[in-house]
Amino acid sequence: MRLPHRFTAYGALSLAAVLALSACTKQSTTTSSSNSATSTDKTYRVAFVPKIQGIPYFEAMNAGGKEAAKDFPDLQWLYQGPTSADAAAQVNVLQSFVQQKVDALIVAPNDPNSTGPLLQQAADQGIKVGTSDTDAPDSVRQVFVEQATSQAIGEVLTDQLMKATGGKGKYAIVSCGETAANLNSWIKVQEQYTKEKYPDAEIVDIVYAGEDQNKATQMATNLLNAHPDLTGLVGECSSSAPAVAQAVQDAGKIGKVSTVGLGTPNAMAPYLKNGSSSASVLWDVERLGYLTAWAGLQLAEGKAFQPVNHVSTELPAVTYDAASKALLLGPPLVFTKDNVDQYDY
Repeated sequence: MRLPHRFTAYGALSLAAVLALSACTKQSTTTSSSNSATSTDKTYRVAFVPKIQGIPYFEAMNAGGKEAAKDFPDLQWLYQGPTSADAAAQVNVLQSFVQQKVDALIVAPNDPNSTGPLLQQAADQGIKVGTSDTDAPDSVRQVFVEQATSQAIGEVLTDQLMKATGGKGKYAIVSCGETAANLNSWIKVQEQYTKEKYPDAEIVDIVYAGEDQNKATQMATNLLNAHPDLTGLVGECSSSAPAVAQAVQDAGKIGKVSTVGLGTPNAMAPYLKNGSSSASVLWDVERLGYLTAWAGLQLAEGKAFQPVNHVSTELPAVTYDAASKALLLGPPLVFTKDNVDQYDY
């Protein structure tokens, strides 16, 4: 795996994890870096279905999956998603992969309830199934590739906004899919965490724009008009994060209304630099895609996940929780105007 060395904060954390867990390396799976991968007679087809195809976030995951396919000769990476964040359209893509009888099928569900039956159908046909980026916890999925814990993401988002607003004020959230399990879990944390840690702050509204950035901008504008005393906005996904910043910029309220969100560094850089966004909270998306591909290969090959997994030199100590069947990429990253140029995706 040879991703650009631009994730210095994550790399430092990964190094620390390696040092701390050096005594536990015997628990790890066989080293799976490109230098040690070996080929067998079988090629395993691992298919990933994102919430929506074509947006920078999921294209970055696809890039990571392609890198994994270069490093592991036995892995064939397949990537296809709906062109809109529509649960029914996503089900059609899933059905297509089931019909192709891929070896492993991993999805970022738009709606866990509609995805569940398709995962069951796939499993009944002997296809290994999992989720990544967002979960379907009540389904038969065998692994959830988790970018960061919901608690960590919700707390960091809240802390970054409160840092900008002085720990008080009224703020609103512009989310994406109303049924997306990951977004809803983060919002739940934000609601509880705000009440507990920031009693002088209040969430006044939560709206949903799908994955439509223009719609999210309009919704953020409507929130600014409906709440003249609003002090903050949160963009809960990679399309609404730049949208809330754009709305503040268009309204001439930079410095009066603070925004944070879950946006990719390239999309957020202009807003971080002009002050319409204070911070963007995310993770190494390409590595999430790489880990997703690796996890699918492990499932397809019938290999068990270990408490600590050496996936590659860049992912040397990925933890696995057997109770929740979750592989954890690591802690979230915070992009600001001072470090955003160090990242490129």
